[in-house]
This record gives sequence, C-alpha cells and structure tokens, in this order.
Amino acid sequence: MDRTPAPLLAPVTSGNAAAPLSDQRAAELLDHAVFGHREGEPGGSAAARPGLLDRWFASWFKQLVYTQIWEDPRIDREVLEIQPGHRVLTLASGGCNALSYLLDHPAEVIALDLNHNHLALVALKQAAARALPDAAQYQRFFAGAADDMNVALFDELIAPQLSPEVRAYWNQRDALGRRRIGWFARGFYTQGLLGRFVRAARLFARLHGVRLSDWAEQRTEFEQATWFDSQVAPIFDTRFARWVCSSPLIVYNLGIPPAQYLALCNGRPETMAEVLKARARQLATVSAREDNYFAWQAFTGGYAWQRLQQRAATAGHEGPLPPYLQRAHFETLRANAHRLKLKHDNVLDHLAAEASASLDRYVLLDAQDWMSAAQLTRLWTQITRTARPGARVIFRTAGTTSPLPDALPPELLAAWERIESASALNAEDRSGIYGGFFAYTLRQVRG
Repeated sequence: MDRTPAPLLAPVTSGNAAAPLSDQRAAELLDHAVFGHREGEPGGSAAARPGLLDRWFASWFKQLVYTQIWEDPRIDREVLEIQPGHRVLTLASGGCNALSYLLDHPAEVIALDLNHNHLALVALKQAAARALPDAAQYQRFFAGAADDMNVALFDELIAPQLSPEVRAYWNQRDALGRRRIGWFARGFYTQGLLGRFVRAARLFARLHGVRLSDWAEQRTEFEQATWFDSQVAPIFDTRFARWVCSSPLIVYNLGIPPAQYLALCNGRPETMAEVLKARARQLATVSAREDNYFAWQAFTGGYAWQRLQQRAATAGHEGPLPPYLQRAHFETLRANAHRLKLKHDNVLDHLAAEASASLDRYVLLDAQDWMSAAQLTRLWTQITRTARPGARVIFRTAGTTSPLPDALPPELLAAWERIESASALNAEDRSGIYGGFFAYTLRQVRG
C-alpha cells in the first residue's frame, strides 16, 4: 500500500478549505445539533422550540471548546482494530484521536465537526506533521505549547502548508492585537472553554487550601486515591460547590449540552456534585501518573513538558502523551497525515453522501447524547447502509446505558451485535469522565 506522504510544498486543502471556517455554516450546524434533541417531543412544534438554555449553550459552543480530545485513544484502537485499507469516520474534537488512528495505516480517516475552531486546530496539527523537521519540534509545538519559537515555526514552516482560510484563522487578532497563534507561546492548554474552566477549578481549589497540581507528586495509584479523598473530595461537598455544579450554565464550560446534562445527573441536578466528584476521582486514580495524560491536563494544566524532556533524555520513556505526540510515532504520522480528511459537517448529512458499503469504522464520541430517538434512527439507518462487512461502531455516553435498545426499531437494531466485552473497558478509560463505552459490529448476513 502506498504510504508516501503528500508533497511538503502542497497546502493542506483536502477538505480543509473554505467550508470548515464558515461562521454561518457553524451556526446552522450547531443550532441543529443542540436543538435536535427536542425532535419528536410530545406537544408538537411548541415543545420542539429551543429554550433559553439551549440557545445559551449554542452560543457558548461556537467558541473553541476542547484543546485536546477527552476520549482515550488506547481504548478506541483496541476495540476498533483498524486495518490497512479501512475507511474510518470519526468526530474531530481536538483531533488527538483522529491523528492517532493514522498510526494504524488506514486508507482514510474522515474527521467531522460542527465547530470550525476544532477543525482549524486539527488542520494545524495535520499541517505541522508534514512541515516541521522532526519529532522534537512537533512535541515542542503541541506538547509544550508554550514557547515563542512556536510562533516562528508557524510563520516560517506551517503557515505555507495551510489553506488561506485556516491560515487566516490562526492569524486573527484579539482585542489586544495578539494573533491567535500566540496561544502556542502563552500556553495553549489554558485556552478554550474547558481550559478556562480548569483554570477556574484550580483557583477555586486554592481558595480551599488545595493545590490540584499536587496530584503529580503522588507516586502510586494508592497515593493518588488517598490524596483525592482527603484533599479534593471535601471541596465537592461544600455548599457553594454543590450549587455551582447544579447549574447547567457552569457545566456548559465542559462542553455538555442541555440534553446530556440531564443524562449525566439522571434528571436530578441536585446530585451533579456527587456525579462530578465520582468522575473526577476516576480520572485521578484510574492509572498511574506516568501513564495518564488526561489527568496531567486536568490537575496541572498541561503535558508536563519539562518532565517529558528529562525522561526522553534518560530512560527513553516519554511520559504521558497521546499516541500522535510520541516521538516513536512521528514518522508514521508524517507519512500518513495526508490520509486525514477534515469536513465541516454533521454526521447525518455526511453519511447520506457516502456510497453504500463504503466505511469500516465509526467513532461517534458522545454525539448520540445530543440526539432524539428519531435522529438516532436516521443515523443508524445511514450507518447500516454505508457499513462494509465487519464494520464496527464505538461511542460513549454521559449515562451508563446504551441508548440504542430504546431508540432504534427492532429490525434496525437486529442488524448489529453489541460487543459486550467492550463495555468493561470504560473502567480503564484514562479520562474517566464518561458513564458508558459501547461497541457494535455489523452482523453477518446468513444466506
């Protein structure tokens, strides 16, 4: 199979041109996604009208939300078993997983997103893999993400690789006259809705005498658990924290829309502090600090770049990083970067344009939490039509149960077999933030 990278002087335009950065298109896609969960509600059109919280979230989500993706690619790749020749459809988010799937040499990874900010970020990561001279520079840019040299690297090497629209996005200036690409000089992982939320959480903890960064000093998983239970858990039990957690407006900073918010707390907002405490404890304790880059981001605000450099220079252990950022994988990432196609679209519209029996793997993240039963039926009708023999679908949910048995018609659900062993892997997901992980495979047709 041809694994030759695209020419280094060719701009990254495969699906990354004007469409991904259309503000009007972004608004249309996001409004449809946020308000779509009301489709089919009793009460007809009046019940389907978006409420104030829906409108607030739709407006809020038009910003950059995720600077990294919060689904564990190690779990994904284990279940997906991506093979050379496979076509993979995924939702982009911060792009870490879409890029990591390239390490398995698929024929194509199609990454969709409603949010044009996310697509501009993934396009930057894709172009940098082709343009930067080596793995060390790539790590400096996206693992360190706080170095003035990154801006120079962008101007000299990466910007010429980008489409005009993506280049304009990163050159856009804020009210202080600073270019957006400057985030990678000032600390990229403190940006975006979630980055600012994490900063606020660390400040709130400090007001209670707790430094969340002390998590990094706990040497074993037992110490991590002991530290969390004694230092962090009591903060969730305070009256103010319970009030904050019960407000959907606060939780929107985590990228959680109204419908998913209710699923997360089982319709009882007063219990949200307990839910979030349990998810945060899972994040802090699910694996050792040397392995869990999600916990480094949540508790320290970055990928511990200085520590990573020291380890790389000694024992060769790179420390906690997503697969696409590990030095050992850089040349494979570079060789396969051109196989990533970015699309500013929703999954339903994209699938409708795909040929029958044309896709092998589907990664839906938590998108189904945003959907009504009618939308889920349309989605799985298109997945079934476009799935090749042996196709697999994975997704996560805020709650603990799969939405499919209650949403899909029996004959549609019967086309798919649930991979029961995959559900147990949710307990090993290092991000620890989802209630359920599910995988389905297309049943073989028996003649």
